[in-house]
Amino acid sequence: MTENKTMLGYQNKVLRIDLTKKGVSFEPLRMDFARKYVGSKGLAIRYMYEELAPGIDPLGPENKLFLTTGPLTGTPVPCSGKLSVAAKSPATGTMNDCSIGGHVGIRLKFAGYDMVIFEGKLDKPGYVLIDDGKIRFMDASDLWGLGSHEAESILSKKYGTEYSIMSIGPAGENLNIMSCINSDYYRQAGRGGIGAVMGSKNMKAIVIRGTGGVKVNDIENTTKRIVELLRENVVTEDNDFIYHDGTTAFLEACNDGGILPWKNFSDATDEKWTEYNGDVLKKYRVGKRGCGSCGLGCGNFLKIGDAICEGPEYESISVAGPNAGIRDPEKIVKFNEVADNMGLDTISAGDTIIWAMEMTEKGIHDFGIKFGEADKMIHYLELIAKNEGVGKDLALGTKRASEKFGGTEFAMQVKGLEYPQYEPRGSWAMSVSYAVSDRGACHMRSYAPNLEVFEAAAPPYTGENKGQLVYDLAEFNAIKFSLCICDFWGSITYEIMAELLTMVTGTEWTVEDMSKIGRRVINIGRAFNQREGFDRKNDTVPKRVVTEALQNGPAKGQVIPQEVFDDMLSQYYEVMGWDENGMMPEELIASLL
Repeated sequence: MTENKTMLGYQNKVLRIDLTKKGVSFEPLRMDFARKYVGSKGLAIRYMYEELAPGIDPLGPENKLFLTTGPLTGTPVPCSGKLSVAAKSPATGTMNDCSIGGHVGIRLKFAGYDMVIFEGKLDKPGYVLIDDGKIRFMDASDLWGLGSHEAESILSKKYGTEYSIMSIGPAGENLNIMSCINSDYYRQAGRGGIGAVMGSKNMKAIVIRGTGGVKVNDIENTTKRIVELLRENVVTEDNDFIYHDGTTAFLEACNDGGILPWKNFSDATDEKWTEYNGDVLKKYRVGKRGCGSCGLGCGNFLKIGDAICEGPEYESISVAGPNAGIRDPEKIVKFNEVADNMGLDTISAGDTIIWAMEMTEKGIHDFGIKFGEADKMIHYLELIAKNEGVGKDLALGTKRASEKFGGTEFAMQVKGLEYPQYEPRGSWAMSVSYAVSDRGACHMRSYAPNLEVFEAAAPPYTGENKGQLVYDLAEFNAIKFSLCICDFWGSITYEIMAELLTMVTGTEWTVEDMSKIGRRVINIGRAFNQREGFDRKNDTVPKRVVTEALQNGPAKGQVIPQEVFDDMLSQYYEVMGWDENGMMPEELIASLL
């Protein structure tokens, strides 16, 4: 990459908001950071490493909330409209960055900012209005206590459709470590308790309008080439299922591959999966939607009885369906709707309730709920969000609750973040992906089922070469998400990413740059966590995965021996250049800064 003082595609402006003093300041974007980390995910983590002191309380005023765009945000590049939302995680104590779709990222960029940093804490519940260059602090006393959907509805009526709204529900207000941030009603920055960080700052919402634009290099030829890529690489027959099915298509793929979890990952696959699959859910579709700049339009609005949501995504279907022993599509959609309104991550909240079901059935502790009890599961979301009754205990999440009540061997989590809905005994590399993810168990960092299960490009039931496989996938996703590129642009390559960056910014970027940046992003996340005291002892696998063989489905009989998992983990460390304890050498950390 050639050196340049400034690059197009960036606004070269950071908005810093001091909530305690109700003050606002503007500063240039650290372009030295942008050259090394590009934008969005990578840029956010680099700023976090720079500005968050080690050991701070994630729910204290010293934590900061970072909203970060990328150089492609707001340009004609398709599938580039997501926004990174980052802070130190109250669920895990690690760094945490989430991405949120919809239109909020583009509106923030059009308002003139690459990044917004929220510091301190409001003295009473409020929300922040960002209207281009005008920043106002508004009272939210009438919104506090409302569900996220109700709050957004009120603000939408007040400000109109030109504004995007990010809001929290009761879960975020009550500092629940499974709380999320919603936008456009049904889009979530979902994991690691990011909503609790917003709640700890007494912010109910962030309202954003941007009426500007983004300067792009050689706009005529750049747009022409982007249209070619859209036709040749995005809107294709291979991607047609994304428009029609969204992630509901993963249900069949995961079931056929033996990685669809059943009853708290005690087994995999469900012979009756067709009772709640995408074909069933599409019968109740009443509308479609895509994110800003999207060329695919995966969003499906469903209405079944009184249950309404956009989605549900595969993760929510699985966690409220087979993993809970439930097959009623209306209950699955209702679970999604209530979780969104309460401001709860469907994965973490669902897994925690599921763990409680097994605890009750095994007689270890009676949480008053068993597998298959859909109405109770939905009700428990409200109890968790409002910190009432049994919800007070379940609000701890599976790690803390299992340490208090027992059942740690089937508490499906890493570093305090609950498992996504991919059974690792059917995709052994996924156990390592979950373990080494910087924010705790996460499928977005390194998505092993793509190669091991769906494409059959690597044998799933062996530890051989899995450290390299996990790394290669992680490196690719790290640069992709630092560009704010949606995961559904599945055929994107390093070559396309380098070409897009070069066209938009007017600065040359190479395939080698993409690889180096991806590796650097992984390392800066690890450096943040290492500074917080994390090492190999935290890169774990639940005991169930290494001691209990699957009983049914294509992966029947599979269990990951502990020694194989340990070897795969060591392989990954070696690829990364970390020591056997997962520690980064000081010279490597110095090279990141």
